[in-house]
Formats: sequence, C-alpha cells, structure tokens
Amino acid sequence: MFPMKATFLLPLIVVSCLGCTGTGVSIRPDGGPGPQECPEEALAAMRILQLRPADSSTVEIDANQSSQNSIIVNDGPVESYLKEELGPLPPITRLYGQIWTGGPNVVIRYYEARPPDGETIPICAVARLGRGGLRKNPGPRPGSAVLEFSRAGVYIVDAFR
Repeated sequence: MFPMKATFLLPLIVVSCLGCTGTGVSIRPDGGPGPQECPEEALAAMRILQLRPADSSTVEIDANQSSQNSIIVNDGPVESYLKEELGPLPPITRLYGQIWTGGPNVVIRYYEARPPDGETIPICAVARLGRGGLRKNPGPRPGSAVLEFSRAGVYIVDAFR
C-alpha cells in the first residue's frame, strides 16, 4: 500500500509529530483562520508518501453525518474520511482537523491522516467545493453553520493561506 521507503520511515514520522495539532491559528477580522505554515514534519511525511500540493480526493466531511443532503458543522475538531484514494492513502482513511465557521465560508484544515491499518500521519490538507470555498448557511447557534453537502474535495497543501 505505501511505498517501501514510506513504510520503513512511518514510525519515525509518527514519533516526530507527537503533539502536532491545529492550535495557535490567528483569526482574521472576518472570523476565518489566518495563514499558517505546514509543519516540517507534515511536509516530510507528504514527501515520503509522494503527496504533492493539489493532489486531491473526495472526503465525507463529518464521519457522524455521512451521506446527508445537508449537515451542521461546528467550530472545533472534526473527523472526516476519504471516499476515494488520496495517493497511497486508501478510502476510509480518517482525516483529523479543525473547522472554522466565522468567516464568509466554512474553513476546514486537516492536520493528520490515519489509514485503516496504519499509524497517524501528519499532513496538510483543506476541504473545498468548486470555486474554492465551502459556502455556508447560518447555523442554529453561534459557532455553527449549515453546509449543503456532506462531501467535499480534499486537497493537499504546503501551507494554509
């Protein structure tokens, strides 16, 4: 499943990123997250896995609300999963990240991937729909939003902008 060199180095990648999270992100005046560098550990892991910026797949945004016409998302952590391959990562690989609902669109940044038979791998990826953003409707309470679809595209990035 993983290239030979990726399998050999995977334990080193995992140990080097213990404690990697999406915390400490600045918030823009419009409520969305500010720019953020991709950690070197994630860049190294993506090089080993031969994942490059713009590589993409399809993601089920919230593992607890899959295959629905619309979903409610909240500010905070999210667990998603791949519907299709993303490089060497198979379908049903879990993606862990952070959701922000405060800006003009919902922003989802992914910081970790966990294949079904593997260890957690640091990555940098974002969820998008056509033309870039995840358009939102107001949610039922502050810090929430309604998305029209439960799925989105997921794209590898080398920095969050």
